[in-house]
Amino acid sequence: MPVPVLTLEQMRAWERASWDAGRSEKTVIERVGQLVAARVCRLTRNNDRVLILAGKGHNGDDARCAAPHLAGRVVELLDVVDSGPAWDAVATALARQPAWIIDGLFGIGLNRPLDPDWIRLLEQVNASGRPVLAVDVPSGLAVESGVPLGAAIRARITVTLGAPKVGLLQPTAWEHTGRLEFEPDIGLVPCPFAGELLWTLPGDFMAFPPPRPVAGHKGGFGHALILAGSRGYHGAAVLAARGAQRARPGLITLGTSPEVYPPIAAQLQAVMVDDWSGALAKQAGATAILVGPGLVGREVPADVKVTVAELWRSAPTPMVVDASALDWLPESATPAPAPRVITPHPGEAARLLGCTAERVQTGRIEALRALSRRLGGCWVALKGFQTLVGAAAGPVWVNGSGDSNLAQGGSGDVLAGFLTGLLAQPALQVEAGQTVRYAVWQHGAAGDQLSERSRNWTPEDLVAALGNV
Repeated sequence: MPVPVLTLEQMRAWERASWDAGRSEKTVIERVGQLVAARVCRLTRNNDRVLILAGKGHNGDDARCAAPHLAGRVVELLDVVDSGPAWDAVATALARQPAWIIDGLFGIGLNRPLDPDWIRLLEQVNASGRPVLAVDVPSGLAVESGVPLGAAIRARITVTLGAPKVGLLQPTAWEHTGRLEFEPDIGLVPCPFAGELLWTLPGDFMAFPPPRPVAGHKGGFGHALILAGSRGYHGAAVLAARGAQRARPGLITLGTSPEVYPPIAAQLQAVMVDDWSGALAKQAGATAILVGPGLVGREVPADVKVTVAELWRSAPTPMVVDASALDWLPESATPAPAPRVITPHPGEAARLLGCTAERVQTGRIEALRALSRRLGGCWVALKGFQTLVGAAAGPVWVNGSGDSNLAQGGSGDVLAGFLTGLLAQPALQVEAGQTVRYAVWQHGAAGDQLSERSRNWTPEDLVAALGNV
């Protein structure tokens, strides 16, 4: 079931509806405590020290209820009701270097600036350098606006409860929320609200991609055509092709500049590599097209750019465009005859919209919709922290997988190739939006899986992990 991103008023109304329906606040609080404890146990080992900072509201109750479930951990629970007297106790507890801190000081109801003593206490926790798991919202952060109310905890992980809150998705909140994780089932009644902004869950893809036919053959799984690679950027073409391979289309053709043909062809075995004209000659047989990874505009022949623009207008097959090739697309309000997808990062989106990257970041939904409208209602994957997927109309999905470890040259090329390899398959063209969402989620989740094993993985490692989460 889709999970909407809620306002504070909607979250409060949902809670009231749950109490009116006979759900117990105590039961919900106990459930949250168990869920928080389970996450902290996965982050720690036996005998690790866990410091719980519990305030006087329900958020504090949630944090307190985690304590009995932290089996094998050394738990120190501090009831922090008044910031002044608590200063020394918190300082002493921090000096014991807890492995993790559970932040339950303030909840979503905080709506006024903090006094100096509370600001000093929160800054004391931040200065300790110890990792923090915030319960529902980092203490001190306004849940509606995502702006600190004088100061706010800088959590490594925020576990938001029931539904994500709108302020937690604002760029001003990101340095405080850290990684935003989500517990949907806390014991409330089904959510009575819908909205344009929805959160992607791993369970959305439990049966996706669908099983392949037992007697399937490569002719039934499509032909991905990739135009990529220029001098100095031939690796982008290789990574895009290998990303496409992880999606397992029947065939892949890569067209590139004759200048970089030798190093690209030498690194690919199952992919058919050709020059521009040879690859474009196969366009009629392609079932999806990717243009952009590693292309330097001044090195791409003018006739190739014209062909790309015409394909965007009229090709009867899905098309994905990334990087510098975004600049070659014709503006049009007329939808194309098959799914179209662009995958810009904020800087590329700003270039297309004639604004700054900061403007894009502060109005990401509006930027996504504007890009889609300019390009015939295409799908947009606006990359970055909490990548957005959507179009000019309909829901916009927030992706929670992946983190800044994906911020490496080549990561986006892998995503573009993987997405194209999926869209090349006829069975995955029916619900193109679902396919785009899956590619984005899988790309981030593969990065998360790699980060659990190693601190220093590369895009080549990402290719190997992709599709296995």
